[in-house]
Amino acid sequence: MIDLHYWTTPNGHKVTLLLEEAGLPYRIVPVNIGKGQQFEPDFLAIAPNNRIPAIVDDLPAGGGEPIALFESGAILLYLADKTDRFIPGDAHGRAEVLQWLFWQMGGLGPMAGQNHHFNIYAPEKIPYAMDRYVRETARLYGVMDKRLADRPFLAGSSYSIADMASYPWIVPHQQQGQDLADFPNLKRWFEAITERPATKRAYALAATINPQPAPMSDEEKKLLFGQTAR
Repeated sequence: MIDLHYWTTPNGHKVTLLLEEAGLPYRIVPVNIGKGQQFEPDFLAIAPNNRIPAIVDDLPAGGGEPIALFESGAILLYLADKTDRFIPGDAHGRAEVLQWLFWQMGGLGPMAGQNHHFNIYAPEKIPYAMDRYVRETARLYGVMDKRLADRPFLAGSSYSIADMASYPWIVPHQQQGQDLADFPNLKRWFEAITERPATKRAYALAATINPQPAPMSDEEKKLLFGQTAR
């Protein structure tokens, strides 16, 4: 059994997408980041960066002690290797998936996250920051759109963890100031993944964990965004 320490964020959705696609048995351990549960000692023992998601796999491949993992990209790669699915076995195919997985981790996720922060959560509106991250998000959407012009998925002909990593960051495209009509290849890709049964199950699950997401209170914003080194 895999314990998934999870909240209903794009990074959390990445892992439920893969678990649902793979049919692996798992249970959700909710970590309400608006209530500060990511700072509790039991969670920090698994995820020292106090960020969701994290997993504990009680039955790792080959046996042995349970494996705990944090960082969504590492979790996707671990589970793909565990199941021998959603990442090719050949060197060229694996390289294609890995570069787009890391592109999401280093680019799309952080830039879209800053877009969300300055346009939705920041206590003051800073036009330069808002414009900068909306534009950078659009640039990254454009990169995906060009990539998808001659292939159905980011790494080629097969759905992979690269797609699972990126899709949840495209779901809130309207909040990011983006219109998918401007990116027709990306729009086609997005709609195809949306219709996958595993995608529907993953997002239905999210609705049971956090059924009516409310705007963050000032106290929750302070808790989530006001962390320091101590």
